[in-house]
Amino acid sequence: MRVLVVSVGVVARAWLMAKEFRPVRRDQVFLMPPDMREWLPSDHLVWFILDTLEALDLTGLEATRRRGGVGAAGYDPRMLLGLLMYGYCRGVRSSRQIERLCGTDVAFRVLCAQDVPDHCTLARFRADCQDGFTSLFTQVLMIAGRAGMARFGTVAIDGTKIAANASIDANRGQEWLALEVNQMVTDAEQVDAQEDVLSAQGHLPAEGERLPATLTDGKGRQARIRAAAAEVTKILEQQAQADQVRDAAARQRRERAEAGESVIGRIPAGPHRLAEALAHLDREVARQQAKLEHRAAKIAAGKKPMGAPPVPVEEHSSVIRARRAVEAALAAEDANTSPASSRRSRTKKLPRPVANITDPSSRLMPTRRGFLQGYNAQVAVTSDQIIAAVQVGQSPNDMAAFRPMMSAAEAAARNLHEVTGRPDHTIGVVLADAGYCSDANLASPGPDRLIAISKNRDQLKTARELPLTGPPWAGATPRQAMEHRLRTVEGVALYKRRGATVEPGIGNLKKIIDRFSRRGLDAVASELHLAATAFNLMKIHRSAPTG
Repeated sequence: MRVLVVSVGVVARAWLMAKEFRPVRRDQVFLMPPDMREWLPSDHLVWFILDTLEALDLTGLEATRRRGGVGAAGYDPRMLLGLLMYGYCRGVRSSRQIERLCGTDVAFRVLCAQDVPDHCTLARFRADCQDGFTSLFTQVLMIAGRAGMARFGTVAIDGTKIAANASIDANRGQEWLALEVNQMVTDAEQVDAQEDVLSAQGHLPAEGERLPATLTDGKGRQARIRAAAAEVTKILEQQAQADQVRDAAARQRRERAEAGESVIGRIPAGPHRLAEALAHLDREVARQQAKLEHRAAKIAAGKKPMGAPPVPVEEHSSVIRARRAVEAALAAEDANTSPASSRRSRTKKLPRPVANITDPSSRLMPTRRGFLQGYNAQVAVTSDQIIAAVQVGQSPNDMAAFRPMMSAAEAAARNLHEVTGRPDHTIGVVLADAGYCSDANLASPGPDRLIAISKNRDQLKTARELPLTGPPWAGATPRQAMEHRLRTVEGVALYKRRGATVEPGIGNLKKIIDRFSRRGLDAVASELHLAATAFNLMKIHRSAPTG
């Protein structure tokens, strides 16, 4: 009996051994389940997106779509939004690519129910519904809050440069734009004159036979050139205003220095540099001379002065530094007035204000890898990696974006707290790097904040070598109070959370959108909200317990 069992097992193993390759049967009859709900596992992201969209209020988006009327019925806006949301979750933003995937990818086929919309429909839907993406972002954030996420105890704010849908080579200066605008005006006048001649001869075509102006130039090149010229004018006006503000601030510093007041900070370059440096030197010389005279007066009165005698005026460190500042200001003034400097200024001028004729709202942004044509995207991230607020700016500097972003995060936390009542839906502290440091940002009303005063490595080195304890001294300026706090053990530990909070969030967000698909400030802001919504949806889906 045992021999029979063994022989049967040997025969079975021999029968199971493959003799040839697996057959390739491309003519196999369709064997997929007839129900689409069985095409994907129950915990797939597609089902979560569809369930979430059913729970959202999309009245504003539905209002942009035609319902009924003459012609074929329009696509369901929830289906189109689902395609966009899932596409952004997968880093696919091209409407043409989404259209192709609707025929080749099972998840996209389920989303569109095999009724594939063309790319024009998707692109128009994204453009027509851009005003509703902010509300969509807010509603998804509310879902995260109700699910116990979006913990606002620590909120970190940071900016990142995102490329625009425009080439850096499409930037033009004011002269080129002015010539193009003048040429367009001249061409329009010539066309008007020709039409006047034809009209007098009775050969002018009827109004209905002429193409609309919007169809003669499908890309709107003339409109973009005019917009670029307006942008250059606006940039020049902003630069003039900034120059006036800097000149006024430098003049006030000089007047305070000439009045004998102590002025903190480096002397700014410009026409007031030498005068302030001289006033600073006179003040330091007078201060040290007064110490010497005070000691001499005590000795003359027969009193014994306390402490070591003051060093001579010319040997005091403050006087030496002030004299070096005067020498540097004189050298800079001589360099600016020398003939060699004039030749250099003619050959090496600063970059002129330019505007991009593809996306006039985009700007040249400096990055670690050179210049980038794009926008400055601001992101506020909670301690559990939920994006609480996003904004888009045109300035490469982050400083002016701090208070709007802090207000947006505060409003988001307040809205969540009103609904959930959870204590972690109240902002504990806002963290930001040195790019946001200014007296206005440090002293503005709002929640508690930690803003770096200097680079992180320098800040940590100072805190390690010169640690402090307790609260700052009475009368400390906002900058001095912040510097004191960042040198305490508690401040160092709290600020360390900044990098671990916001930088992974920005890195994962840029996996979704590393380049804008749309053009214009309002359009890219809506697209960033759409990408941030996809980011939060994936975080909620991954944190949800599986079936």
